[in-house]
Amino acid sequence: MRAPPRLALVPGEPAGVGPELCVRIAQDPQPARLLAYGDGDTLLAAARALGLPLRLRGAGEEVGPGELALVEHRNAAATRFGESDPANAAAVVGALRAAAADALVGQVDGIVTGPVHKASIHLGGIAFTGTTELLAGIAGVDVVMMLANPRLRVALATTHLPLRAVPDAITVDGLERVLRTTLSALRRDFGIARPRLRVLGLNPHAGESGTLGREEIEVITPVLERLRGEGHALEGPLPADTAFLPQQREAFDAIVAMYHDQGLPVLKASGFEDAVNLTLGLPFPRVAVDHGTALALAGRGVADASSLRHAVALCADLARRRADAARGTT
Repeated sequence: MRAPPRLALVPGEPAGVGPELCVRIAQDPQPARLLAYGDGDTLLAAARALGLPLRLRGAGEEVGPGELALVEHRNAAATRFGESDPANAAAVVGALRAAAADALVGQVDGIVTGPVHKASIHLGGIAFTGTTELLAGIAGVDVVMMLANPRLRVALATTHLPLRAVPDAITVDGLERVLRTTLSALRRDFGIARPRLRVLGLNPHAGESGTLGREEIEVITPVLERLRGEGHALEGPLPADTAFLPQQREAFDAIVAMYHDQGLPVLKASGFEDAVNLTLGLPFPRVAVDHGTALALAGRGVADASSLRHAVALCADLARRRADAARGTT
């Protein structure tokens, strides 16, 4: 029987719900060997706040329910749940960097990340646009953000941009890169031999033949025609208001949205609790929770660990599939 994959588990913002969610999932058997990268005192404080047992083990030790193996990244200041401290920014980012470095050399088979507090990291003197961008920079690759739950997969052509900046950010080269990365990830990580993508237009009614905008004519359609000419199954550009209809979901494997709030509200409405955030294009699987730090809930014992459980389960599946492919068993 093959060994379960090894996954780095990074709690994220110490004052948020990330540490207690890690404690919660540590109570149950896991589909992977989890190795937490973070502050041990914070994890123990979260366990006390929840009234749950937690024993911290060394990185190479076997663990059972109620235990976590730990790679220590000590905070500079004691954690106070609900009150993010910029003094701990270096430890938060350091844990992410260490997990990525270990994934690149095969010490872990994938990374699962909790939510971070970008404003606190900036106040701590660290330029930080997001975990996705940080990991892409460390790995030296272009990536695509995808949100997924058991019902939908939505990849984004642009991510965290002001709406007025989106049209200029959608270019022929950029959109082609996003589509190729998404197609490759669906084949490699999800085992879909010929992925079917629906690609949304940018404008209402997908531009309505140019009367509501020309991005569909000048950018999106030429890219789709080029890739369709190579044999890829691409549909679009489609009006966003009808592309997600439930009765059509069996006809595609993922949707590519042009901007953040075009696609993600639909996905989250279809199942927020089991939604996760994937980074496509990395040399290792990375799956994150699909929620923020929830500082107002931290330490109260009411935060839902469903997204983190799904993130661990999916990251373990992706790691196994990559390992099988590397061995030539798929």
